Amino acid sequence: MDATDIRLALFTGNYNYVRDGANQALNRLVGFLLAQGASVRVYSPRVEKPAFPSVGKVVGVPAIPLPGRAEYRAPIGIPRRVRKDIREFAPNIFHVASPEILGHRAVTLARKMDRPVVASVHTRFETYPRYYGMAFLEPLMEAALRRFYRRCDAIFAPSESMAQLLREQRMNYDVGIWSRGVERDVFDPARRDLDWRRALGIGDDEVTVGFVGRLVMEKGLDVFSETIDRLRQRGVKHRVLVVGEGPAGDWFARRLPDDAVFAGFQRGEDLGRAVASMDILFNPSVTETFGNVTLEAMAAGLPVVAAIATGSSSLVDDGVTGRLVRPGAINRFAEAIQFYCEDHAARQAAGAAGRAASARYGWDEVNGALLDAYLRIVRHRQAGGRASNRLPLR
Repeated sequence: MDATDIRLALFTGNYNYVRDGANQALNRLVGFLLAQGASVRVYSPRVEKPAFPSVGKVVGVPAIPLPGRAEYRAPIGIPRRVRKDIREFAPNIFHVASPEILGHRAVTLARKMDRPVVASVHTRFETYPRYYGMAFLEPLMEAALRRFYRRCDAIFAPSESMAQLLREQRMNYDVGIWSRGVERDVFDPARRDLDWRRALGIGDDEVTVGFVGRLVMEKGLDVFSETIDRLRQRGVKHRVLVVGEGPAGDWFARRLPDDAVFAGFQRGEDLGRAVASMDILFNPSVTETFGNVTLEAMAAGLPVVAAIATGSSSLVDDGVTGRLVRPGAINRFAEAIQFYCEDHAARQAAGAAGRAASARYGWDEVNGALLDAYLRIVRHRQAGGRASNRLPLR
């Protein structure tokens, strides 16, 4: 059995209508699988003006705007026409990428069709309520996620730190790694552009503390802004450079100093230039399961100051490629950033170490590992095996 025997049905709540690290990884995966001769069908909400072209055949599923976050769509199930398409496609493995209604229905359908189903974990949904004043919901969300992931034959985390957390949460017996890759030709120190910085009003000798990502509260915008406040109180010379856009953009702009620079949404080589033109990346988020922006900054030769959290703790070598700080520890974040702001040699050394470490993450290698896992799981099912995930719920 090889890649040409794989017939994959992929279900995701967002394949390409809003750009994020998760759906870009999914599109890369589909492109890789098709290039290896596998057959793939994607089931996801579709919109008239997606954020980027999709890879592979996409079948639209019904969805409604997500309350409070209308830019996202909430799939509301698998209608008869889609079920008919799935049966005609005849997948031998299902992959669900988001634990919402579509994902639940896909797992149920996989069981009815006696097909193995795997899930990839892209974000820590159980942590989201804390950013909207509803932290009391976290245990309930964790329990709901456990019931969802325990119905799958296997689940895949993008980092060992996230995989270990999933094991501790008893989400599934079979927890594998589907890491992420980085385009080292795009994210390269050589793309640093002083003219671009000058056009934004940033001086050649000004140390920039960068933020990259969607401007939403769960990315730790409150911790970022409070840390910048602390740097100003300490008299640390720096500029803030924000790359990204999102619904919390206005709030973030009000909380940051007046001289903070908002470069807006960047992509491709423009994003590579923007990241390389920073001096330090500050990533206080605890919701990522991997942290694409962290790896991209490392590839671009930046020291990274990040929260000790899933993803970052697997990427950042504390004291070598950057600093890892307890989540929410504003003074410690400020101390770490101040160190790199004031020590050019330390910035250079950490950036060079990060660039070297990023060489371990190639897209073909990480997607090839997931393909091998698909083959293992399909062979196991065809041989009469079943998932070994009957752990007691707690």
